[in-house]
Amino acid sequence: MAGPDAGARLSRPTDAPPIAHAPALEAWADTEGRAAGKPSSVASESEARSEIPRHVAIIMDGNRRWARERGLPELDGHAAGVEAIRGLLRHAVRRDVRYLTLYAFSRENWARSDEEVRGLFGLLEAAIRDETDELREQGVRVRLLGRLDELPSDTRASIESALAETAEGNRLTLNIAFNYAGRTELVDAVRALVASGTAPEAIDETAISGALYTAGQPDPDLVIRTGGEQRLSNFLIWQSAYAELYTCNVLWPDFGPEAFDAALLEFARRTRRFGR
Repeated sequence: MAGPDAGARLSRPTDAPPIAHAPALEAWADTEGRAAGKPSSVASESEARSEIPRHVAIIMDGNRRWARERGLPELDGHAAGVEAIRGLLRHAVRRDVRYLTLYAFSRENWARSDEEVRGLFGLLEAAIRDETDELREQGVRVRLLGRLDELPSDTRASIESALAETAEGNRLTLNIAFNYAGRTELVDAVRALVASGTAPEAIDETAISGALYTAGQPDPDLVIRTGGEQRLSNFLIWQSAYAELYTCNVLWPDFGPEAFDAALLEFARRTRRFGR
């Protein structure tokens, strides 16, 4: 049987590859071209940033274990985890990361005790209130990923204040995934598309991406998980389809600039093929 005409243009699905990944594909193709001695088609600014992920997402795991190892109350571990965020955020700005998403409270965390949940809410509310001025000075824009309407009123008010006061930040976007779950995000996206009257045939990957909490942002290039576990735990499950995964045994309160740089170095060593 004769094969397909080698000179004919291959008919491709209209939504492949996902538009969200087109820039990354171009950058990868350009890297391959330079290796083969072909002329570059990507601007020098892109080349300068090729080894720095635009978007880093972190599953901050290990706060409770950190506290137990030291004979401390578990809430002290969460407090130490909040302190770790401060230093890491400053370092991410120095490293020119443009988007940083932190998994702070999953919807599954509601299963924990009332005392721990209230404590987590209080820590978040206090941290946002105390750090808003510095975030604004650093050029950090704060965004929330999750169902804000389900949070206590004081926590919600602090978040909304930070969102408003840091809205002009243009150096780094800090996404706080709080009361967040990846499957819930997809449910909310589908509901939004249905409510908008979007026709079924118009629902594709681009439409769904545009209805997610992260609409308008690049997908994560690198997902870091601390604490030794190796799973996504319902975190950015749509957006992380092509992300590089990096896990380490360091518990979150001990994850500082050096550990972050180790993750960036590992990311720079990898070749991202996106199915090619």
